[in-house]
Order: sequence, then structure tokens, then C-alpha cells
Amino acid sequence: MNQQRIAALSLVLACAALVGACGGMPMGPGRPGATASLVPTQAVSPNATVGNVSFTPLDHGVRVAGEVRGLPPNTEHGFHIHEKGDCGDNGNASGGHFNPSGGTHGKYGAAGSHAGELPSLVADASGVARFSVDDHAISLTPGAPNNVIGRALVVHRDRDDFTSQPAGNSGPRIACAVITKS
Repeated sequence: MNQQRIAALSLVLACAALVGACGGMPMGPGRPGATASLVPTQAVSPNATVGNVSFTPLDHGVRVAGEVRGLPPNTEHGFHIHEKGDCGDNGNASGGHFNPSGGTHGKYGAAGSHAGELPSLVADASGVARFSVDDHAISLTPGAPNNVIGRALVVHRDRDDFTSQPAGNSGPRIACAVITKS
């Protein structure tokens, strides 16, 4: 009986040590997130497109949520994460869509589409698009191939056709931001 108590106590102490060691590790919501503050490009004029987007880590993926203002009322716009964290040259310096796994362009969440796909922005009658989506193709983990921190977030002038390769034929980049750790 004494050996069983010692074994049980050892197991309890080992579990406590493991839980204590994990206490300093960020897990799930509550880990540092990221933000992007969209500013208008000069690709079209006039252009008052601005927005704030938050990237919140989940246990498996990232919640992307925010609001974009200054869009033409009742319109749809391509919305993507781009490969480079550079909004120069009217957003064109951001390169192509973020695509670490070599997928094809398609609709957000479709099998085989690239990680940079986000659901299209749909502006209401006031020209405001609000959104929240849990994206399981991206992360905020340093060193991970699908990490989006330091990449660009881009709003396009036109709707995404979800078929044209490699970018959906969604027109000029009207707003851009670099995703930064918060």
C-alpha cells in the first residue's frame, strides 16, 4: 500500500510540474494577437477606404474581425492577405496573395485555395463592411510557414470572381495595411 501511495503522489507531482511548466506557454485565446490599420491607396480617386482589423489567435487558427469604411454603398470587394509587408506603389508592392502551400486562387475556405483568401467584403448602404471569420489556414506563430504577421492586408476595388488565376480579377488595391503584432 505504501508503494501505491508513493506512486500516486509521484504521478500527482509530475502532473503538477507539467501544468506549471505549461503555465507560461501561450495557448488559445489570450495570446498576443495582431492588428492592421487599412489606409487608402491612390489607385483610384477619390478614395476614402479605411479600416481596422484584429487578428486573434485561436487554438487552431486565427479570428479575423473588423470594419472597413468608405466603400461605395452596396458593393462587394476582394479582400486578401498578400505575401509581402509593403503597401508601397498603391499596394502593388505587397506582391501576390499569400500562398505558402502553393494552392490555387478560389473562394475562402474552398479545398486547395491559398491561405491569403478571406471572405469578400460586402458594404452596406452606408459603405461599411463588418466581418468576423475564423480562419484555420493562417497563424500568428513566429516561424510558422502560414504566419501572417508582417504581411499585407489588401482591399480591392472590385468583387473577386473566385476563378481567375492567380488573383481573382478583383481590380486595383484601394486600401492596404501591414499586419503587425499587438
